[in-house]
Amino acid sequence: MKTEAALLVEQGQPLVVAEIGIPALKPGQVLVELAYSGACGTQVMEWRGDKGPDRWMPHCLGHEGTGTVIDTGVGVTKVKQGDEVVLSWIRGTGAETGGCKYDWDGVEVNAGGVTTFQRHSVVSENRLTRLPEGLTPDVAILLGCAAPTGMGAVFNVLHARPGDSVAIFGTGGIGLNACMAAAFAGAMPVICIDPNPARRDLAIAYGATHAVDPGEGNVVEAVRAIVPGGVDLAVEASGLPMVMENAVDAVRNQGGRAVVIGNAKLGHNLSLNPAVFNQGKSLLGTWGGDSVPDRDYARFGKLLASGRFPVRELLSQPYSLDQATQALQDLAAGRVGRPLIDMSKR
Repeated sequence: MKTEAALLVEQGQPLVVAEIGIPALKPGQVLVELAYSGACGTQVMEWRGDKGPDRWMPHCLGHEGTGTVIDTGVGVTKVKQGDEVVLSWIRGTGAETGGCKYDWDGVEVNAGGVTTFQRHSVVSENRLTRLPEGLTPDVAILLGCAAPTGMGAVFNVLHARPGDSVAIFGTGGIGLNACMAAAFAGAMPVICIDPNPARRDLAIAYGATHAVDPGEGNVVEAVRAIVPGGVDLAVEASGLPMVMENAVDAVRNQGGRAVVIGNAKLGHNLSLNPAVFNQGKSLLGTWGGDSVPDRDYARFGKLLASGRFPVRELLSQPYSLDQATQALQDLAAGRVGRPLIDMSKR
């Protein structure tokens, strides 16, 4: 069996849409027919080479999507043929089978435990979760990365409570999910900081009480003008070291906590005044919002499907697989919140 995939063949160059051969399933692997794929800043970084030279090329891309199980390898019990599923880079229960290798006219194509820029994908069992009830497959791509990372940072890492003041630095797909989570948690105020006016508008639609343009002056002073003394909690979702420093500076002394989600480019470093720790502040990291798919995705799915926020507006108009490069370009330029690649679109 063969399928089409958008492959990273050379960093900085357009993805190559090619027909690749699907290998026989190993124990613990699942063959999924993709309905939709999302795209994340991580793919932009891979494509542009922001993480450095890529020794795995050519390889498949994408780590969030939805689809239908069409076959399972020996020992798979978590899903069965016909199940609608969410594909995610975050590991849940089930077998971890490592990478997969496809064939491209005699050229070996590498792939990780989950890839989604393709019409069919061989996936490790532990990267799959059944599609939650009430959530459409297009919106459900957010459960592959943006929702568990952004919502998880608020719920699982910062443990936001009603009345906590929150600042969110960067309102792309992950930051906007963090914004929704803060609003669901009853945080007040919820301050979002982003240079993109369209993203600031979305942040207000997704529960922010204030939206700050960092181009208009000192960001920390702007936050402290809203919450004198600093906010209780901060989420950094930009990947810029300067913004990470701002997030730490924006939280209050004696208990303020900031979590860094954003991925910095290779070679970038964060410099902090050690006094922030003597002031009782905490700087935290996270791996996917500390989310556990089998515990959290159904709950996050209910929040996304609740109708409280216009979640579909976070997603772009559908791209076709042939337009995968354009999707990455638009994401990198801030023209879309979260690209949506529709595998039925030709």
